[in-house]
Amino acid sequence: MTTARTVPQVPTPPALDLTADPAELTAALIDVESVSGNEGPLADAVEAALRSYPNLRVHRDGDAIVARTELGRSERVVLAGHLDTVPLPSVEGSRGTVPSSWSGTDADDDRVLWGRGATDMKGGVAVQLALAASLTEPNRDVTYVFYDHEEVDSAKSGLARLYRNAPEMLEADFAVLLEPTNGTVEGGCNGTLRFTIDPAGLAAHSGRAWRGENAIHKLADVLSVLAEYEPREIEVEGLVYREGLNAIRIQGGVAGNVIPDAARVEINYRFAPDKSLDQAQEHCRELFPGHELTFVDLSPAARPGLDRPSAAAFVDAVGQEPQPKYGWTDVARFSEKGVPAVNFGPGDALLAHTDDEHVTAAAIRDCHRALENWLTA
Repeated sequence: MTTARTVPQVPTPPALDLTADPAELTAALIDVESVSGNEGPLADAVEAALRSYPNLRVHRDGDAIVARTELGRSERVVLAGHLDTVPLPSVEGSRGTVPSSWSGTDADDDRVLWGRGATDMKGGVAVQLALAASLTEPNRDVTYVFYDHEEVDSAKSGLARLYRNAPEMLEADFAVLLEPTNGTVEGGCNGTLRFTIDPAGLAAHSGRAWRGENAIHKLADVLSVLAEYEPREIEVEGLVYREGLNAIRIQGGVAGNVIPDAARVEINYRFAPDKSLDQAQEHCRELFPGHELTFVDLSPAARPGLDRPSAAAFVDAVGQEPQPKYGWTDVARFSEKGVPAVNFGPGDALLAHTDDEHVTAAAIRDCHRALENWLTA
């Protein structure tokens, strides 16, 4: 007797209406949970929606989606955003969860949308999708990039994977990353690196401490340098970036009666885009002579590129004074490949990853309007 096998059902991705109001589209995106590593269902929905538009050439790599117009324009720009979010809040009753929720009336342009990803960065992704659907004849060719694994280790980045597997899909003259900036252009970004200093000691009973060497004590000069370090402000292409050097983790100690033979301090250096990674590393070595530095994470800075014609035209379209980006974003990946890039998106970056993450409907619509004007003027 043959037993019938149950064939597992593949869930159908939720249908996204890309012609909907961008604020309502943001709510629909929030309702699809996409914590890093679980972007698949949202990537499926984005891909299905984009493939229904014959004017777009759609390419998929893992859970990253690229959609391109191919109109033969003299200039090509990238609009990019990540699909993943940080984990959902653990606090019961938090408003930064899935599904989304609104406060305010339907007629109120300033009503507030709550939910994980509202700020970082499903509002920006909704703007991308809405533009992809509506702009059949943009004044520049546009590449829309939706990628996975931004909120985790750099080695897992979906954008980096796209650059490895299909770099020709990302060729462009200029890029806009729709990270939250409160609707202000933020040029370039600081670089970031992390390193450890691990002095060795000699274990001994604490009652006979003179027979050992205390590894924790050997960090005293390191901590003194950090405490006295004055962050520099450095102007690059008209924008002033503020650097920072800070201990972010410290370890050491075995037991209450043991002189520790090992200790570790982990340090984060945020550096302005006037430096390469090699120069930033050398600066750190100069600060801690006599110590061996072990670098565990390296991400380059990005120059603003605001002197490029496409960037200047974008700044004019937005109509606000550009600001520097102090944190690190994926504009650095574009810059590293020779594509000048800026950050511009709806929402307050200070709300990203918080338990009350939210964005106003007006902020999403204003961002959409600015990009639409730039791409149709």
